[in-house]
Amino acid sequence: MCRHFGADNPSSMDITQAREVLPTNVKPVHYDLTLEPDFDKFTFEGKVVVDLDVIEDTTSITLNTLELKVHSAKVTSGQNVISSSPALAHDEDGQTTKVSFDQTIPGGAKASLTMTFTGTLNDNMAGFYRSSFKAEDGSTTWMATSQMEPTDARRAFPCFDEPALKSTFAVTLVADDKMTCLSNMDVVSETTVDSKVTGGKRKAVTFNKTPPMSTYLLAFIVGELNYIETNSFRIPVRVYAPKDRDIEHGRFSLELAAKTLDFYEKTFDSPFPLPKMDMIAIPDFSAGAMENWGLVTYRVVDVLIDEKVSGASVKQRVAETVQHELAHQWFGNLVTMDFWDGLWLNEGFATWMSWYSCNVFYPDWKVWEGYVTDNLASALSLDSLRSSHPIEVPVKRADEINQIFDAISYSKGSCVLRMISKYLGEDVFMEGIRRYLKKHAYGNTQTGDLWAALSDASGKDVEKVMDIWTKKVGFPVVSVTEGSNSIHVKQNRFLRTADVKPEEDETIFPVFLSLRTKDGVDKDLALSSREADFKLQDMDFFKLNADHSGLYRTSYTPERLRKLGLAAKDGLLTVEDRAGMIADAEALAASGYQKTSGILSLLDSFKSESEFVVWQEISSRISVLRSAWMFEDQAVKDALKHFQLDLTKDKAHELGWSFTDKDGHIEQQFKAMMFGTAGIAKDETILKAAFDMFNKFKSGDSSAIHPNLRSSVYAIVLSSGGKEEYDVVVDQAINAKTSDERNTAMRALGRAKSPELIQRTLALAVSDDVKAQDIYLPISSLRTHPEGIEALWAFVKENWSELEKRLPPSLSMLSSVVSITTSSFTKREHIKDIESFFASKSTKGFDKALAQSIDAISAKAAWIERDSEDVKTWLKKNKYLQ
Repeated sequence: MCRHFGADNPSSMDITQAREVLPTNVKPVHYDLTLEPDFDKFTFEGKVVVDLDVIEDTTSITLNTLELKVHSAKVTSGQNVISSSPALAHDEDGQTTKVSFDQTIPGGAKASLTMTFTGTLNDNMAGFYRSSFKAEDGSTTWMATSQMEPTDARRAFPCFDEPALKSTFAVTLVADDKMTCLSNMDVVSETTVDSKVTGGKRKAVTFNKTPPMSTYLLAFIVGELNYIETNSFRIPVRVYAPKDRDIEHGRFSLELAAKTLDFYEKTFDSPFPLPKMDMIAIPDFSAGAMENWGLVTYRVVDVLIDEKVSGASVKQRVAETVQHELAHQWFGNLVTMDFWDGLWLNEGFATWMSWYSCNVFYPDWKVWEGYVTDNLASALSLDSLRSSHPIEVPVKRADEINQIFDAISYSKGSCVLRMISKYLGEDVFMEGIRRYLKKHAYGNTQTGDLWAALSDASGKDVEKVMDIWTKKVGFPVVSVTEGSNSIHVKQNRFLRTADVKPEEDETIFPVFLSLRTKDGVDKDLALSSREADFKLQDMDFFKLNADHSGLYRTSYTPERLRKLGLAAKDGLLTVEDRAGMIADAEALAASGYQKTSGILSLLDSFKSESEFVVWQEISSRISVLRSAWMFEDQAVKDALKHFQLDLTKDKAHELGWSFTDKDGHIEQQFKAMMFGTAGIAKDETILKAAFDMFNKFKSGDSSAIHPNLRSSVYAIVLSSGGKEEYDVVVDQAINAKTSDERNTAMRALGRAKSPELIQRTLALAVSDDVKAQDIYLPISSLRTHPEGIEALWAFVKENWSELEKRLPPSLSMLSSVVSITTSSFTKREHIKDIESFFASKSTKGFDKALAQSIDAISAKAAWIERDSEDVKTWLKKNKYLQ
């Protein structure tokens, strides 16, 4: 799936014992499942027959159900009916139904459980649910679709809903003739049947039997759809979309999918085992995409793209998402983690693989350079909080699982794989992956199985090196001090809050030092103890963590940092080195290892920088600094804005903001970013240009704002304009033709600062004009100014019960909203207010997000207390502050 507790992990035996899982007396082998949606009542009728292996003598069968009404059950074994009306006991909290009978079925026998049931086509984007789109005449048209990961197959049909309980599935969908029916497999037959819903005749579409697979990968869709198809891969590949969409917008994803499947088959030396590959745009979808085997579901914006109205960054996101989901077809679907604490095996690998393949297909995008400012940055950011968690995180209950779909499982997981691929070499790493997939095809694995395959391929003890990285929380800061001909390096746990306790600093990580000197990079150098000395032939130039492929921060002396700034100008550092060095310097200033004046001077020295990714990091670091100082004295805030302007305006003007067909993918993004960064800092020329474009657009010239600039122009005019500008952007947010255009407008609305417009943005977020999946879009940019942050939190407090209803805590959306609405505060009194509000509330489903927000605020508060005067002094000395 693609997604837009500081305790260390206990031993694996403890994890397994603590899990709330189903009894092991029976094991599912095959499901025969029939579902018929009712679009009048928004329910569905179902029948399931589960073939079981009986493992031990048994008088009951327990399986998962949630929000299903079971009408009948029958248990048979061979030719014998064991019970035609067994006793049923539902456990709502445990999400199970126990089927009990008098006769004992002996271990070693076969059994079959038949159940009929009714469920709800819910609005929660979980299980078998409803999604809507507008028909040509403006009426609402409904479709039924599914999202099972992590534990919502049990909302669609009674099942053994655990990843290790793989079975085969034969699915039949009953629907009106005008509906397209899709599932994981291809269609085996279509017949006419008597409908349980309408009483009349309907079609029954039956699909071929699947290979053995986990319940969370099952998918079924019923709706009025169009599709396009390509035969450029050896099996059919299609993109489907609701009839209100221009299906040609799926062309880019379609062709990319065919190329990617071919590339993955060869790279993994493992043929894609299904007879077709479908991808579909779903109007209501809680994640970014979901890797259902043979039927990948996507948010509309993550699979359909109109290249005429979407910028370069959108195209890159779509490419990465498609390649991420297709990597899962092997890593996750063919070979599956045995339980959810191994989620990172799926997500970390799919993330790494999407970058790896993007780099092969689009070398001019230079994605590995951007990796440092993207995946590595988000991994280190979350993992620098006390409330982070290990990559292999103990999960006991179904309702805890959604919270671990985060930057640790995805980004840190992929960073660990990047680190090991650099250590072993990419060819050896890939050979290990091939062995892993071959050995465990159609089975389930734990992290140790991956390490074993990589050890087998490399001859190195991978588990010894890597186990600590996945089993322990956090990462180190490596402090470097210098002697006359050597460096002394020491590792300690890094926390953004700068208050590491001795008991939190006991882990010794194996750190790949990757020492860069004028002679190249020493990849064998490693720190496997708390501290060590290393001799250097030339003390003039050195840098640790070449290309930032290691998961740690490096703390240098101020003098060395100054020398590295000069080395950057002399071309001795790669793009990744420069971006990573800036990121490290600010993270270390924010946590008290260095002074903030040091990072301000370092940024100032990068004015002549030529590369996009480095400027991305510079812009991002200024933004972090300004956000931390959000509630400080206005004169200091103005001075920081002036510094941002001074730093960025020359580069913005040098690049310009007009686009031609000759502009490369990176150049387009570079121009757009610099235009936005200098524009938000109130560059007069850019302000005027933005308003000129916007006014032409308002007057009916739809091409006046280039797609690459749309988000920046909206942000600039809403920050500086008023109601008139807001009305135009709101109209785009609701009525623009493509999802991408609507989302761009929606994302910008919170930039408007007047109390009246802030209230309109908040009201819009919970109105019928915004789908529940998109609630975060209008509210996110309210975090760019103090008025918005305060209004957002007041709104949450006033509307808490309504938000809980709209966004059930057991799913992931409420957790995101809590994070967005609390984490932008910067003072200790803010923490008190947040804690006192939630003291009387259940925080089930978002307790991790809340703890992370409070940690983040504590870190900012401590940073300001430490360095407020240091920043003022620097700003005065550099004439930004009187």
